[in-house]
Amino acid sequence: MEVYLKKLEDELRLRKYSPKTVRSYVACVADYLREKRCGFDSVDEDFIKKHLLIKIDKGMSSQTVNQSLQAINFFCRSVLKYQGKIDIRFAKTPSKLPIVLSRDEIRVLLGSISNEKHRLMIALAYSGGLRVSEVVNLKVKDIGLQELTIHIKGAKGNNDRITVFPEKLAGDLGKIIGSKNLNDYVFGSERGGKLTERTAQKVFENALKKAGIKKTATFHSLRHSFATHLLENGVDVRYVQELLGHANIRTTQIYTKVTNPMLKNIKSPLE
Repeated sequence: MEVYLKKLEDELRLRKYSPKTVRSYVACVADYLREKRCGFDSVDEDFIKKHLLIKIDKGMSSQTVNQSLQAINFFCRSVLKYQGKIDIRFAKTPSKLPIVLSRDEIRVLLGSISNEKHRLMIALAYSGGLRVSEVVNLKVKDIGLQELTIHIKGAKGNNDRITVFPEKLAGDLGKIIGSKNLNDYVFGSERGGKLTERTAQKVFENALKKAGIKKTATFHSLRHSFATHLLENGVDVRYVQELLGHANIRTTQIYTKVTNPMLKNIKSPLE
């Protein structure tokens, strides 16, 4: 089994999948092979279906089941070189609207953070629509102080993109990166190296609690809020798509459901 998992890991790395995706796919296929026990080089569609049904019966989410199917598909095609058809449809995923913080909530959130570096990190994540992984991996050379731009490198899907930040953050950013080398992390750890994603998430969670905001928001809600507020400002959805780095505009269009002004103007009939 370990031989097959090593081949899978090598294939994923050769194709430049992110370390997070590599770990997830290897874990999914390891679970599949442990259940299979033998005949690892054969592909049995009925067994794959049973394997996925067990996950569904355990109450696992559609996203978890679909990731397992994606990983097994990749393993069969790219490692076992299976040429046949695996006729299994992805599980239907529930349509959920993103959790968005209002502009006032963003202001209160930022005001609740006493640590200047942490406040700037959260402000930059919101103002540029950054994922938590992008914030902690941000380097000095990625910041364009004069242009008010951020060059995000090797983001989700291993794609680069350019996003923006406001002039009001330029001064504070200049102070924090002024004495650093180009390859230094913008929000480096006090012990050296970069902050962990969990540390950044904890900063957000603590600020949310201190600000008294009751929404079930996460660090990623900053990115959702960035997109929603841009659309509210009248920015074309295609530009928002580009700033977020979405490959498909349908992913970006989810935010139009949150910002629909016609819905917000409707009053409930209860008097």
